[in-house]
Amino acid sequence: MTTPSVKSRRKNRVYESKGEPFFQAALILIFVLLSVTFVYPYWHVLVNSFTTPAYASAAGFRLWPKEFSFDAYRHMFRASFLWSGYLNTLKVCAMGWALSLTGVVLSAYPLSKKDLPLRGVFTTIIIVTMFVSGGMIPTYLLVNNTLHLRNSYLAIVLPYCISTSHVIIARNYFMTLPAELEEAATIDGANSWQVLWKVMLPLSAPILATISLWVIVSNWNAYFNCLLYITDSKKYVLQVVLRRIILTDSKEMTMVAEDIAKNTDTDTVTLKAASIMLATVPILCVYPFLQKYFVKGVLIGSLKG
Repeated sequence: MTTPSVKSRRKNRVYESKGEPFFQAALILIFVLLSVTFVYPYWHVLVNSFTTPAYASAAGFRLWPKEFSFDAYRHMFRASFLWSGYLNTLKVCAMGWALSLTGVVLSAYPLSKKDLPLRGVFTTIIIVTMFVSGGMIPTYLLVNNTLHLRNSYLAIVLPYCISTSHVIIARNYFMTLPAELEEAATIDGANSWQVLWKVMLPLSAPILATISLWVIVSNWNAYFNCLLYITDSKKYVLQVVLRRIILTDSKEMTMVAEDIAKNTDTDTVTLKAASIMLATVPILCVYPFLQKYFVKGVLIGSLKG
């Protein structure tokens, strides 16, 4: 006679089909192939940046530098235009992060209140902007002719300062926070700004960290607005400098090449690889510090509508 506990264990038992191991093996193989596809191009550039010109220029599959050489990095570190691009990009990232986070919070927090008049209308208007925008030409005329922001960092960050998706995700996250906390703070004498600053924002660290990561990565990789609105080469961001190094025979690359010709056998292949690594490594280092907030912020912020 079987006991109820044995019956329940049998009922909850998961039976594995004969094809399950093959399916799992196929999934593992697919993920391995995808990982190699994504990682190898980056690794290829990394290897080229640390090797000799002859080995870097040769065609073929390579996993390790044949001869280690730091000449490319030594010359790129001496390139003043690269550090100027770094500084300009850091300014754009800081400005874009501050404006974006401020705009997102001030937009999302009121929309999370059910007693806000015309809350549904405002939310609908914001969502419509995800599908219908003014377009590039009206935006250019507004930024360049009306606001006169040419050669200003605001011209880079202002057109895409507040993302609709960020507002909706932050709004949904604010809606998951207990209303009792706000009521308790209000009873203790806190005004609306104090409730937002001292109660809601500390509790919203996961979603704010997630949005910060998106904003910083977006501004770090931004180059098109710089091409449109920035004509002063001293204000070029890092991605525009990198584009001029890799895709065009710019005067910056000519200057470095002349310096190389005098001192070393490094060529443009290793220089371009080194410049790519210098431009991408810093932003890759940011992700591990925000990773613990990333998944939590996205999942919680997208559940409640």
